[in-house]
Amino acid sequence: MVIKKDRLVANLSFLFSDLPMMERFNAARKAGLNRVEFMFPYDLDLTELKQELETHRLELVLFNLPAGDWGAGERGIALDPSRQEEFKAGVAKAVKIAQALHVKQINCLVGKIREDQSQEEQRATLISNIRYAADQLQQVGVKLLLEPLNHFDAPGFYLNTTEDVLKVIAEAGSENIFLQYDTYHAAREGEDLLQILREKLPHIAHIQVADNPGRHQPGTGEIDYHAFFKTLTEVGYPYAVSMEYVPQPDTVASLEWIKAFE
Repeated sequence: MVIKKDRLVANLSFLFSDLPMMERFNAARKAGLNRVEFMFPYDLDLTELKQELETHRLELVLFNLPAGDWGAGERGIALDPSRQEEFKAGVAKAVKIAQALHVKQINCLVGKIREDQSQEEQRATLISNIRYAADQLQQVGVKLLLEPLNHFDAPGFYLNTTEDVLKVIAEAGSENIFLQYDTYHAAREGEDLLQILREKLPHIAHIQVADNPGRHQPGTGEIDYHAFFKTLTEVGYPYAVSMEYVPQPDTVASLEWIKAFE
């Protein structure tokens, strides 16, 4: 057995997307999954969300901090000196939701580089913001994660590689900041996935998987997932693995990939 189904997480922003959001929880449970995540809870009714999780006996493992106007192309606000109060308010919202739903980790998408502000000022703002977020989350037992996005899919995003994130973590100097490792973004950046697992495991608190190219389920692209999951076992990765992929041809059919690794 290479990967156990009970360690897999359904990312409901990607999977079962043909259904309204509040119907996706039931669909995940019917598919035999007991863990879920999604990008943003802020426009959802918290009471209804909690009821769906409890009714279907699902653990919510992750969501993101507010990331600005997603529809307008924003991918985070942590770099922007003029929006630090907005960032702090977003942290407060996230803490409230995490406590209500028993979530133990929250991801921060830091945002795109701003051409109207200096690199030095943006870097200083980022470090200040993530230190603040890490401290606020640590007080309630929640980890702060940082995620790199590849520069092809997210041009202008500030953190593109594992090394980019690890440098920020080192500079921030907090014990409560970790790497969210997405195999698709890493593969797009040409990273050696197995080497990262072997050398950077203490920094990784969450893994998301999709194949490359295409960002579909494992087994549809070039990533050797047999080697990847074997290495995960060898290095003793203790956390969940999220399925953050575009299902092909649909979610239920796409989940057949799991059988090849059980």
